[in-house]
Amino acid sequence: MLGQVQDPDLHLLRLFVTVVEAGGFSAAQGVLGLSQPTISQRMAQLESRLGYRLCSRGKSGFQLTEKGTLLLEAARGLLLNIEQFRQQASGVAGRLLGAVRIGLAESQDKAVSVKLATAIAAFRRREESVQLELISAPPAQLERLLLEQRLDYAISYFSGNQAAFDYQPLFAERQRLYCGKGHVLFGEAGVSRERLQQMDQVRHPYRFLKGGEPFQSQHSMAMAEQIESVLTFVLSGRHIGYLPCHYAQGWEAEGVLWALDPGLDFLVPFTLARHRAQVVGEAQQAFAQDLLAAFA
Repeated sequence: MLGQVQDPDLHLLRLFVTVVEAGGFSAAQGVLGLSQPTISQRMAQLESRLGYRLCSRGKSGFQLTEKGTLLLEAARGLLLNIEQFRQQASGVAGRLLGAVRIGLAESQDKAVSVKLATAIAAFRRREESVQLELISAPPAQLERLLLEQRLDYAISYFSGNQAAFDYQPLFAERQRLYCGKGHVLFGEAGVSRERLQQMDQVRHPYRFLKGGEPFQSQHSMAMAEQIESVLTFVLSGRHIGYLPCHYAQGWEAEGVLWALDPGLDFLVPFTLARHRAQVVGEAQQAFAQDLLAAFA
């Protein structure tokens, strides 16, 4: 039986809540960054500590036991109270304390970096002693860190499929279809859609889950999640691919990238996302205010 709650127990309870919210052991692998056997082992440790089964897995899928359902409610309440205590203990004497963790999609436009720097400068003018942490990562990783509540906010493009998140619009990024020097289309103007359809296009596994790209070719023998990797494929002269205009501009000026059809451009909305269940402290609220003001 669980007579006394210790730090390892809290880690196991967080894992249990994440597994339930993800919908099962398999679905939780990407969220937790752990293999299914490891998740199963840790769930077994928690059940051993508690002295009863929490869930069942079979042909009907993942399902909580009655005791598992009761523990889920209790665990959520406990974790929320711990976070509230941490935030309340930090915000004393009118001074902002603690830490603010912000995730940022990689390869941002200079204008975005300037606005983010403006927000940081405004925040530093407050009465505060706050540790600010900036983490650059691909959108899928930022989404996972938000789900794990290891970030307070994230600035990126998102699928919009996470019901657990709140999204606030910040700006839009223009994407354009490019080929590299040595490609059969390099230097050509007015390329037909039919001809473009025959080209091998770099596929992005996450970026536009809702099919936002106005053009998708019939062929794809290349896949990349990060912008730098897409650029590498395009520079090979064997693939076409979408890149942010601001990112491709310098390569275009050097004569190694060629814009295929500006009529196929589209805008990717970037938002400020946070986990709804995460308690927002005074420092987090203040930074979000400065951030939204800078981008406004």
